[in-house]
Amino acid sequence: MQKIRKGDEVIVIAGKDKGRRGVVQKRVGADRVVVAGINVVKKHVRPNPLKGEPGGIVPKEMPIHISNVMLFNPKTQKGDRVGIKILEDGRKVRFFKSTGDLVEA
Repeated sequence: MQKIRKGDEVIVIAGKDKGRRGVVQKRVGADRVVVAGINVVKKHVRPNPLKGEPGGIVPKEMPIHISNVMLFNPKTQKGDRVGIKILEDGRKVRFFKSTGDLVEA
């Protein structure tokens, strides 16, 4: 089970965007995620008249390593570690380590 999934709100704990929050848009491989508004770079794009794409400098969100983000806990307003436990009915759920609350997903 993945501790950080698509749609989770995360906070960046290392790098140039440290302290910023965003929503995970997608996972890239096993250890990287793309977060909205985080790790934005400027990519120089050539025009393609066949596809109707204009050229220029385009901002693009790049993947960030999963170790540099933490799941955001709305109760404590901080990043929090996540654990996985199995309920009595056999379901696997994620929970915040600091408060023990389940992660709403």
